Amino acid sequence: MGNNKSLESDNLKMNFSKGWGIIFYCMAMFFLLVGYSIDGLNIVAPTFAEVMGLDYPVVLSMSAIAGLVGIVAYIVISRINIKVGARWVSGFCLIGSGISYICWGQARSIAAYCVALTLVTSFINGAAYIAGGALVAQWFPKKKGLANGFTTMGHNEGSAFFVPLITFLLASFGFSKGMAMAGIFGIVLGVAGLVFIRNFPQECGMYPDNVTKEVYETEYAAITEQEKSQWTVVKLLKTKELWLCAVIVGVNQLVTTGVMSQLVVRNMGIGLSQTAAVTLMTVCACIGVAGSFGFGFLDQKFGVKKSILFFLIWYSMALIINCTDTLVGIYISVLMLGVAIGAAGNFIMSLPTSVFGRHGFEVVNSVYFPLMQVILMMNYFVNAMALKLTGSLRGAYIVYIGLLVVNMVLVGITNVTKHNKDYAKGEQLKQGMK
Repeated sequence: MGNNKSLESDNLKMNFSKGWGIIFYCMAMFFLLVGYSIDGLNIVAPTFAEVMGLDYPVVLSMSAIAGLVGIVAYIVISRINIKVGARWVSGFCLIGSGISYICWGQARSIAAYCVALTLVTSFINGAAYIAGGALVAQWFPKKKGLANGFTTMGHNEGSAFFVPLITFLLASFGFSKGMAMAGIFGIVLGVAGLVFIRNFPQECGMYPDNVTKEVYETEYAAITEQEKSQWTVVKLLKTKELWLCAVIVGVNQLVTTGVMSQLVVRNMGIGLSQTAAVTLMTVCACIGVAGSFGFGFLDQKFGVKKSILFFLIWYSMALIINCTDTLVGIYISVLMLGVAIGAAGNFIMSLPTSVFGRHGFEVVNSVYFPLMQVILMMNYFVNAMALKLTGSLRGAYIVYIGLLVVNMVLVGITNVTKHNKDYAKGEQLKQGMK
């Protein structure tokens, strides 16, 4: 929704107060998400293939299997999140991800590798997106654009710092010990979440978006027990906007995960050394911090629809330039990809939160997120098939461009505030002010 000064709750102020704790917590979860299950694969997968003497495409394909099997886990975690709340789910999932990452380092077969990766992927996604998404929806219903602009910086920080970190750990201490050291981070963050995080701002003496009691009662739609239970799985599966959200974000993340999980491999394929490729990825990720905040600001000021459309155009141009396979083109595209990848994470929660609002969002997310993940995980098959058929990832990038164009059409036909009760109440107030 766009910024409208006639409502006190619609502004660009970042006075989040205790909400900053939620923002930094989600940021840290995204850091581990990217490091553990996405960008870290640039180093972990080829290292495991080398240590075990396996073909790299075979190891890479395990990520697709792990992601698809993890869909069942997301459904289970989502239902648990509805029952016990995001605080407990995020904390225990983080601890589980850290322990699983340590076990991953002990894998001595492709089967053990796949099982450990499945557990890591399931736990860290459950923490960051299922529990983290619920936290953002409840704490920042009208300032989700600004809040996500900060939380998703964790994606970029994970790309910038986790890849060099895991590269150093594996090179210095070996596969098993290096993975164990990285796994400790998840355990520590999980314990901190259990101690300090709360599900709702009211539990900390605040109101959503850190507004006053008067503003909350005037400009926000109250959540009653009936409002909490307005959505069921069956009803959501019959709702067009649920499927549009899942497909749009799923395609965005399919492309983003496909690009970032193999960006180092892609850059090495045009002649860069591993050191140069990792450095370029770090630069890309650092630029992404600006993309996260920039598109979060655009989301807050102009609305999620306009910001996604601009994002899709920018992303397509970046991939087209990359497909020139020239050194200059690669450098330019990586800078542009940094901005796009920084922005991509914003819309994972921003779009469904905009469409459905915070009322019953935990139930919405329990259906939306697994569906979105099914689409996202297809990126590993696309990358593996491109490597097998063409010997490079360029073919995959061409497919990605086509998918982004289709997404532009889908965004255009989506009503991005259809079921948002806070938005509806705000619109009623604006009509009364005329």
